[in-house]
Amino acid sequence: MPDNYALLQRKYWIFDLDGTLTVAVHDFNAIRKELGIPEKQPIIETLKSLPEKESLPLQVKLQEIEKKLARNARPAPGAKILLEVLHRLDYSLGILTLNSRENAWFTLESLGLEQYFSEDTVIGRWCEEPKPSPNGIHKLLSHWKVTASDALMVGDYLYDLQVGRAAEIATVHVDPNGAFSWPELADIRVNSLDELASLLAEKS
Repeated sequence: MPDNYALLQRKYWIFDLDGTLTVAVHDFNAIRKELGIPEKQPIIETLKSLPEKESLPLQVKLQEIEKKLARNARPAPGAKILLEVLHRLDYSLGILTLNSRENAWFTLESLGLEQYFSEDTVIGRWCEEPKPSPNGIHKLLSHWKVTASDALMVGDYLYDLQVGRAAEIATVHVDPNGAFSWPELADIRVNSLDELASLLAEKS
């Protein structure tokens, strides 16, 4: 694992949002129930698969649910510290989220973290095929004019690690519980963004 810490010197970082930069609050089973989606079915893919007449009202409803959650969002421990360190090092930062782009930006504003990102590097669920498709990462790499070997994905869930692997960029798994359920998909494993900031400071 120590050998992988050199990956932190890659200067283009892509973050998941909910549960990574924020304290996880989404109850996805409750959201599925409210939208009438069967248990364990992927929410975004299910909505996209429906006829437009059925899908659009549910998309609006999902947007409203998530905006309420965004209003009460709290930053994950160490989020501000890590982003400040990355900012000082002149790293470029992006967001790849299953949330909508609008709600993602609203969440960043609610957290007071919007100054570390630009709106054109926030990729939401309708901007590209959603995670674990690598299309969103490819879009960010193209925007930055860099290659996969320059970038790193930070997330708390399986899709975040899968999308990193699919795009062939480095992956960081943040798991406060320390379970690290998908070790084969993570190049670096940390319990918190505080820990990640400390590791980055050591390598800088």
